Amino acid sequence: MDTRFDVLGIGNAIVDVLARAEDDFLAKQGMAKGSMALIDEPRAQSIYDAMGPATEASGGSAANTIVGVASFGGRAAFVGKVKDDELGRAFTHDIRAAGVAFDTPPASEGPSTARCYVLVTADGERTMNTYLGAAQDLHPNDVDEATITSASIVYLEGYLWDPPQAKEAFRKAAKIAHGAGRKVALTLSDAFCVGRYRDEFLNLMTTGAVDLIFANESELHSLYETSDFDTALAALRKDVKLGVVTRSEKGCVVISGGETVAVPAAPIDKLIDATGAGDLFAAGFLVGHARGADFGTSARLGGLAAAEVIQHLGARPLTSLKALAQEQGLLK
Repeated sequence: MDTRFDVLGIGNAIVDVLARAEDDFLAKQGMAKGSMALIDEPRAQSIYDAMGPATEASGGSAANTIVGVASFGGRAAFVGKVKDDELGRAFTHDIRAAGVAFDTPPASEGPSTARCYVLVTADGERTMNTYLGAAQDLHPNDVDEATITSASIVYLEGYLWDPPQAKEAFRKAAKIAHGAGRKVALTLSDAFCVGRYRDEFLNLMTTGAVDLIFANESELHSLYETSDFDTALAALRKDVKLGVVTRSEKGCVVISGGETVAVPAAPIDKLIDATGAGDLFAAGFLVGHARGADFGTSARLGGLAAAEVIQHLGARPLTSLKALAQEQGLLK
């Protein structure tokens, strides 16, 4: 069966509110630097009131990845829940304007559209506080079988594992995708997320519910509860068909069966904001993988996208990733 999309992402539809912050601000607010915390609406308002000047941009981990796929010229779709409010309409406009198919019906009542307060320190590290709002109301009924079967790869963000109904929506999507002979990918999202759902993520991997895992080093160590990289990598190799581990400035490692491919990081001039680095890496890898590229080429596409996004504020590309890839001879 022909596919209409290279990658379909399922994730939290979130509007990012980004601001610069000092380490002492994080400490005063009781935030663990580099973490993602789930917050309620009163806490969201409290953080917003205390923040410095901020900019708003449509975000969400899987949504960022899918926008990256579209920037590479890939055929992209997204499933996520917003409310029919100002932020929800802004999210819908932005993701469609980026060339992504987004047809999930907005909620007419209930909590407001999700937002994430992203505080970026001078070293480029980001600390996130997320009010899930309407995003947690993603329901299995929002998963359309025809749309899922029309995508080569279905991609899930680990953050979606927090809301129970959204978790069931993903399980439904994975079952449909595999029934149609498609691939299913999961990003572990962050080490704190892995800590909450370690056993469930491992079950998804060992039962074959997911075919491809994206993780960074801290997520990998959390998953296998070891500080030794080689030990964790060996465990990952046994548990999943294809694993991709990003290592910041050290590049990445791709493992599949007995095969190991290590690719260095793409060079940058200056690190401005690490927000979205993993999301955009996944975008490049997924585009390459969906189109039959080898692991090394797919990883280089990922590294190229990550390098672009960390050199400016915000989690979405400001330059055509397709044009950058063509300049490097990685895409035709």
